Amino acid sequence: MIDNAENFQDIKSIYEFTAKDIYGVNVPLKKYRGHVCIIVNIASGCGYAKNNFEELIDIYQQYEESKGLRILAFPCNQFGDHEPGSNAEIAKYINDRKIRFDVFEKVEVNGNNAHPLWKYLKYRKPGTTGNYIKWNFTKFIIDRMGQPVERHGPSTPPKELVRYLEKYW
Repeated sequence: MIDNAENFQDIKSIYEFTAKDIYGVNVPLKKYRGHVCIIVNIASGCGYAKNNFEELIDIYQQYEESKGLRILAFPCNQFGDHEPGSNAEIAKYINDRKIRFDVFEKVEVNGNNAHPLWKYLKYRKPGTTGNYIKWNFTKFIIDRMGQPVERHGPSTPPKELVRYLEKYW
């Protein structure tokens, strides 16, 4: 795993990172090599949760096999205390809803303790108002080379991402 994510100019792609999945297993992100990915910060208690989860599940089911889409979801409790549960509680939520895309351990996406992947994503694709994540369900599109190519805010429904994803399939 990249521990010092301050040298962003030296990082070539998301494939240089490792993240722990919701069960605590280290996942080298190089496993996503050759796939178009969506990386998203999730929160089950957020007002955006129902629609975002439903649409993420739908587009994953529709494009996982045919286009190789991968979704990497990172629970985060930094916005509105919308994900206060433990990783075990989050795993139960994910399993109860039969969510099949990849869910990782709860992380911070802003601040000094932000996961290095999220520091990198914000560096490569800063927001319109600054280099931070402003709310739950911020979505990054990653191309087949592991490059963050687009960033979409929480109000962009996942199904609207399909027209952008088509550029990278």
